[in-house]
Amino acid sequence: METGKLDGKRNMKEVEMEEDDEEDENFVEDTKRKRALTRSGRKVSTGEGSRQPSCQVEDCIADMANAKAYHRRHKVCEFHAKALAVLIGGLQQRFCQQCSRFHQLAEFDEAKRSCRRRLAGHNERRRKSHDSPGEGSI
Repeated sequence: METGKLDGKRNMKEVEMEEDDEEDENFVEDTKRKRALTRSGRKVSTGEGSRQPSCQVEDCIADMANAKAYHRRHKVCEFHAKALAVLIGGLQQRFCQQCSRFHQLAEFDEAKRSCRRRLAGHNERRRKSHDSPGEGSI
């Protein structure tokens, strides 16, 4: 009978050790996930109160707490979203209305607010819809 009790105690210890190992693995996975989210540019809530969203443009002090959801989501104030050129990472860039991202000025035609790549796709879709037979032709 004592052998059974020892086996029972050993099994309980093994179970406790396995649970501890699972908790350690979960902790490591959670830590890796948080690091990955942080690296991808998303903010990870630390529970210490959330920071106010801020514009990506260097030295911009715009208060985005009351900005439209679009501007908060893309982290760009309304002024810089419409600006022809802004400084980000030491480079002159412009906010693309189609991509909702900043691109270098060379990716835009003149004063357009959409990058060439997105404009080309837009124009191609428009041409396809106009070229289809039966629309407006007799």
